[in-house]
Amino acid sequence: MDKNLTALKPALVWKHFAEIVRIPRPSSHEEQIRRYVLDVARSLGLECREDAGHNVYVRKPASKGMENRKGVVLQAHLDMVPQKNNDKAFDFEKDPIEAYIDGEWVTADGTTLGADDGIGVAAILAVLEDNTLRHGPVEALFTATEETGMDGAFGLEEHLLQGDILLNLDSETEGELYVGCAGGLDANITFNYEAEPVPAACEALRIVVKGLKGGHSGIQIGCQRANANKLLFRFIGRMAADEGMLLASVDGGGLRNAIPREAEAVVLLPAGRSGTVIEALKHFEQVVVAEFAGIEDSIEMHAEPCALPERMIARAVGERLVRAVLACPDGVRRMSMSMPGLVQTSSNLARVVSDGRTVRLQSLLRSSVNSEKEELGQAFEALFTLAGARVELTGSYDGWKPDMDSPILKAMTASYEALYGRKPLVTAIHAGLECGIIGGKYPGLDMISFGPTICYPHSPDEKVDIASVGRFYEFLVHTLENVPQK
Repeated sequence: MDKNLTALKPALVWKHFAEIVRIPRPSSHEEQIRRYVLDVARSLGLECREDAGHNVYVRKPASKGMENRKGVVLQAHLDMVPQKNNDKAFDFEKDPIEAYIDGEWVTADGTTLGADDGIGVAAILAVLEDNTLRHGPVEALFTATEETGMDGAFGLEEHLLQGDILLNLDSETEGELYVGCAGGLDANITFNYEAEPVPAACEALRIVVKGLKGGHSGIQIGCQRANANKLLFRFIGRMAADEGMLLASVDGGGLRNAIPREAEAVVLLPAGRSGTVIEALKHFEQVVVAEFAGIEDSIEMHAEPCALPERMIARAVGERLVRAVLACPDGVRRMSMSMPGLVQTSSNLARVVSDGRTVRLQSLLRSSVNSEKEELGQAFEALFTLAGARVELTGSYDGWKPDMDSPILKAMTASYEALYGRKPLVTAIHAGLECGIIGGKYPGLDMISFGPTICYPHSPDEKVDIASVGRFYEFLVHTLENVPQK
């Protein structure tokens, strides 16, 4: 297993990325990565500070002869999604990512890699460090806690940024320029209950769904991948009707913006019925594998006897929960008519977890049409309120509307064609980018998002294409050399 990332090119980018993967930085635990960025900036003698939103700001003067160019803000987020395989012992708040070279890719051993957006951070640090580059005034904005709510972008201080152009380095397909993104809304749902004693003459099973691909709910949602929470509750709902199954506890999914890969529940059955349910699960697995043929290739479902718990989710609450999850919108709701192939509106039932007093659910709703986002929020509120839950819709942010007449878009299109002999694909993304929020705070910013090729972000299969990192950085450097004059 080759872990020598510093041998890769471009050397400065991989040097910083090799350091970044060793720094624990899950969302809301970014103290060490902020310190690293500030230390690098100070060692270079650059103006730098941390703002009230825990974003790090660095300013680098124009190189000689480039003072008349428009100012550019290079922006990336500091945090990463902490996802791991269930059999991997790992503490994201303490342990370094075990990154290694796998052929043409860099990936990690059983965890997310953090190339989203560690490569963007590393590229900016490389620009700040390399005094051989030609560029106008450069500002670096490293935002906080993007993955769990875009807190840094929301908390960005006014009058901090001076530039005319914002280059967001947080996209995941090299050769594509993103000029728009979806807005988002969090649906936070809570079922309160008083745990009830387990009925007499019951036996318990632990049901596990795993092996799904998962992925970023703003990028892979259009792949129509399976949702582990939906599959789990689909089976529980069927067995509740056929076998009188009751729900004792549930722990499904992970982060709000990751498609759930795994889910499990402890269920209760009348004594002697476990064998029947285990056989039914085997049949259900075959049905699901057939349904998702060509999309999911490693779906696993199994059930095994487990210790009988003393208490369970209140029967009436469990019944309403199961029905509500079965009815919950999930996946693609509408495709864009103006940009073919782009998801316009979606939702992702990311989390369902009980703690003995509550069952909490999280779903991230996305749409590039604000009215559709609001309507989908109303649908969630109506459904789960009818089921007896408390619903809070929070963290709403608008999307980023494309500007096809953007001066930096024209300049970057010309740069890409000059470098590679073809035009880049100009498109929008269904994922939420900080551009929408930052652009709302700084009207008039000319914005583009781009990056290297990163596959399976937000999952332990995350990997970044080595060659694409080289092209991405070369393109970034060429763009800075060719920024329009003021």
